[in-house]
Amino acid sequence: MAVIVPTLRFERPLWRDGVLRIAGVDEVGVAPTCGAVVAAAVIMPPNCKRIPGVRDSKTMSALQRERLAPVVRRRALAVGVGAASVADIDRLNIYHATHLAMRRAIARLGGHDHVLVDGLKIAGFEAEVGAYTAIVDGDALVYSIACASVVAKTVRDRMMAKLAVRYPEYGWERNAGYATLEHRTAIRQFGLTPHHRSSWLALRVLTAGDQLGLFDDGAGDDAADLLVDEALVGLG
Repeated sequence: MAVIVPTLRFERPLWRDGVLRIAGVDEVGVAPTCGAVVAAAVIMPPNCKRIPGVRDSKTMSALQRERLAPVVRRRALAVGVGAASVADIDRLNIYHATHLAMRRAIARLGGHDHVLVDGLKIAGFEAEVGAYTAIVDGDALVYSIACASVVAKTVRDRMMAKLAVRYPEYGWERNAGYATLEHRTAIRQFGLTPHHRSSWLALRVLTAGDQLGLFDDGAGDDAADLLVDEALVGLG
């Protein structure tokens, strides 16, 4: 299957109209059963040249992402990364927690003129972040969103690898918290951790309710923010 290369066709008309600080926004970590959801917001310079190899992070290897994420950070005018913790996800649901992570990432940019966001329109988003355009498959089609995709995925994978040192039984450094056979088997054997999304039905089925509520050690927003900051070290 041919790889889709993102273009600047969404950014160029805005640049021509004087809208210069365009933030591409993407998130990762919606589907896993544990860990924070992470969003990145990236502003590339007006009329920039694309970085060869940058595309939807899902189509890239971990080595490719690790190589290109620091390049994106060096070339960008601004990069913001935000997370919504497991506590946020269990409290708000994954839909609202994802948009919270996006807003946190955008807030760390130091100002922007317009947002290009991957996905469908988001209720109430404009009131929070200002003018924005939602683009389905934006991470594949839109260069600035693809840049955000690479940063967000790299940061989240690093976060899960750090957590894997503390919880080696679950293989998070390999599965990033997705419900692989290895991960499901570990949950059945060792139960849930504070970093599992205990409100999710899939986990309730796996544990038959026995483990729920037993692992709340207060791992929340502060822990997620700390992991984001640690994961950003070395990315430029």
